[in-house]
Amino acid sequence: MSELPVIAPRDKAEILAQALPYIRRFHGKTLVIKYGGNAMTDPALQADFAEDVVLLKLVGMNPVVVHGGGPQIEAALNRLGKKGEFIQGMRVTDAETMEVVEWVLAGEVQQDIVGLINQAGGKAVGLTGRDGGLIRAQKLKMVDQHNPSKEHDVGQVGDIVSIDPSVVRALQDDAFIPVISPIGFGEHNESYNINADVVAGKLATVLQAEKLVLLTNTPGVLDKNGKLLTDLSAREIDELFADGTLSGGMLPKIAGALDAARSGVNSVHIIDGRVPHAMLLEILTDQAYGTMIRSH
Repeated sequence: MSELPVIAPRDKAEILAQALPYIRRFHGKTLVIKYGGNAMTDPALQADFAEDVVLLKLVGMNPVVVHGGGPQIEAALNRLGKKGEFIQGMRVTDAETMEVVEWVLAGEVQQDIVGLINQAGGKAVGLTGRDGGLIRAQKLKMVDQHNPSKEHDVGQVGDIVSIDPSVVRALQDDAFIPVISPIGFGEHNESYNINADVVAGKLATVLQAEKLVLLTNTPGVLDKNGKLLTDLSAREIDELFADGTLSGGMLPKIAGALDAARSGVNSVHIIDGRVPHAMLLEILTDQAYGTMIRSH
């Protein structure tokens, strides 16, 4: 165990006092948190995440957690001897794979997160897109990158049609912390696997959240020299796309983040989930632990 640095009482009081304006400003506001990456698989970081969520709830904010589970799904498919197939970075999800996705996300991952938050003193409730008719979805139409007239069939991968947040609001108003698996349902009650970043972005928009927080395995958005860009407007992000600074795995994250920022979510934070308590540090202090994208 590494020893924690001893903080003098006066410094501790100073740190707590610094958090006060942030606590006041965000009291009663909704925060949508996308939980994934290392923060989700490292036991020490899992405990930190749960404590952060509970603390934010206790000081009067309304955290809503949306989780992913790519590595866990991969591990479960491997155990069953099923080979994952990807088209343009999207997992092809046949009926059998969809069953695995559902039991891993809704049965295993979601319940682990609910347990961690409850253990930290919160009252978490697990939901999927089915609960309360939360996420209506349809089959994702995937157009070929090189031939726009060709479409790929990626199976039960979904696009969001609409979100009805009433079940989330009812839970929030009653001191509960919703933990949502990114599974939607179609008009014939079929299940769809939806990208968790997309669900978090859309949910933040529909709930008119104050913040959307995306925990990632990167320090945030970096410039061409690898330096962290801590504060960007939606317009500056467009410029980074245009000159090729942004590419790769950041694209879907940023696209969802930008949509949310343009649709009324005040700020989107892409933060480093590998830093202990990164979320608290980002929300309650002046210090930047990632990139904040402002809506204007």
